[in-house]
Amino acid sequence: MDRTILHCDCNSFFASVETLLRPELKSVPTAVCGDPESRHGVILAKNELAKKFGVCTAETIWQAKRKCPGLVLVGTHFPEYRKYSRQINGIYRRYTDLVEPFSIDESWLDVTGSRVLFGGGKKIADELRSVIRHETGLTISVGVSFNKIFAKLGSDYKKPDATTVISRENYRQIVFPLPADALMFCGKRMSEALASIGIHTIGELAENSRPLLKERFGKAGASLWDYANGLDSEPVRSYLDIPETKSIGNSVTFRRDLSSEEDIRRGIGAICDKVASRLRKEHMKCGVVQIGVKNPNLKTITRQKMLLVPTHLANELSAAAMELMHACWDFSSPVRMLSVSGTSLVPEDVSPEQLSLFYPNQAERCDKEERLESALDAIREKYGSGSVTTGALLNDDIGIGGLHRKDPDGGEEPADPMSPDRQRPG
Repeated sequence: MDRTILHCDCNSFFASVETLLRPELKSVPTAVCGDPESRHGVILAKNELAKKFGVCTAETIWQAKRKCPGLVLVGTHFPEYRKYSRQINGIYRRYTDLVEPFSIDESWLDVTGSRVLFGGGKKIADELRSVIRHETGLTISVGVSFNKIFAKLGSDYKKPDATTVISRENYRQIVFPLPADALMFCGKRMSEALASIGIHTIGELAENSRPLLKERFGKAGASLWDYANGLDSEPVRSYLDIPETKSIGNSVTFRRDLSSEEDIRRGIGAICDKVASRLRKEHMKCGVVQIGVKNPNLKTITRQKMLLVPTHLANELSAAAMELMHACWDFSSPVRMLSVSGTSLVPEDVSPEQLSLFYPNQAERCDKEERLESALDAIREKYGSGSVTTGALLNDDIGIGGLHRKDPDGGEEPADPMSPDRQRPG
């Protein structure tokens, strides 16, 4: 018997929440951006009225203003977004415990076992849309299908506030004409590579040769062929199995007390490198950086600062941590332990990207830094976290350079003095 999977996607989520906070925005074209005062900020979300003017997510404010001179710009309120996200997922859990959040505004639901109580997939989807509209003032679009991939295609197919059923009987008519990059996990580069061999639609992908796609594109090519043909069997995980991450951080008690600004900078740099790598692994960015400092008498202080935009780059975490140190610490005083944590986490795919008026190449620089740090992640994943490090740690005498060391038999013996500090709700 086929499963019944729903993919629920909140419509223009950030912008819709903003209109709940400020009802007067409902009647005007509105967009959410990282910094409304900067014309080089980036559009994060827009309401339906702004969409009619052609305003697009990820374009700069000045581009959006050219399309829609009357566009009203508002800043982000992530605590409110998270509050509504939790409320909506709570409604989903009234119908099934198999609720898997995909991002702050999207979730999969497996309602196969709920059909006896609540009816078929379409009935449940329509009821969810009605309940969420009534209880929160927000709207959702829902895809109903027999697997997760097609359910997500369904929620994207018709918006806003709509239900689309993609069944075994109709999926060829609905799915096959869609462009290949509408398929989940088919990014820009992959779609360009597929186009180079004459594959432009999901149908053309499905009708191609799986062995040929695997030979040319590896496992990714074979997986896309499976997805296009409705062969996705990935389960929906229980909401209980996915505790929300509150913060990601690391701390280290040093081999000797740190006694200078340079010592502290080296220590913070190594810790932030670790924290940034873990943030990227979790596909998260942090909006707040927090440091902890312990002296030899075991007295500890903590300080934190909010970032202009969330990040998962080591140098940006280090800069924020050092700014906090300059504000709170006498560098002639010895330091026994340091910790750095990223809090106010947001999914990396919904965090704002702020461009600078004075540094027009900032976005390109950040992109290069992200590619570099991601490449380092891959090297450390394959060869061990001590396989590549900064030059400042080559003559390490404070206990942070060798995160792992190889044992004589070729295995890997943990030697990481950094204890992970990943807080989850109790």
